[in-house]
Amino acid sequence: MPSLLEDNRPGLVVEVLYVEHCPNFPAAVALVERVAADLGVDAEVQTTLITDQAAAEGARFVGSPTVRVDGRDVDPEGELAAEYTLDCRLYWHEHRLAGYPQERSVRDALLQAAGPT
Repeated sequence: MPSLLEDNRPGLVVEVLYVEHCPNFPAAVALVERVAADLGVDAEVQTTLITDQAAAEGARFVGSPTVRVDGRDVDPEGELAAEYTLDCRLYWHEHRLAGYPQERSVRDALLQAAGPT
């Protein structure tokens, strides 16, 4: 399938940070991979297991799972969080909370990081 982004920037990195036994980690990774494929974006998905509070603070980890595109949280509220935690993370969707980001947030972050078309 041809890329929707003609000037696709190589080396786009998507990080999915998570804690052990996070029930939403697989869904977050699948979402990122599916959206990147739909957009034709060449993205390297890196997963990072956060094992303790020191690692959470060092990674600016605001809950599991956290999805970042080129170092920026796909959910702007994640950038504003003042507390780093090993707890589960919830994301606002249109009419509910979910344990993974909205597809639109992932799509927008990938498009922004990939640059102009």
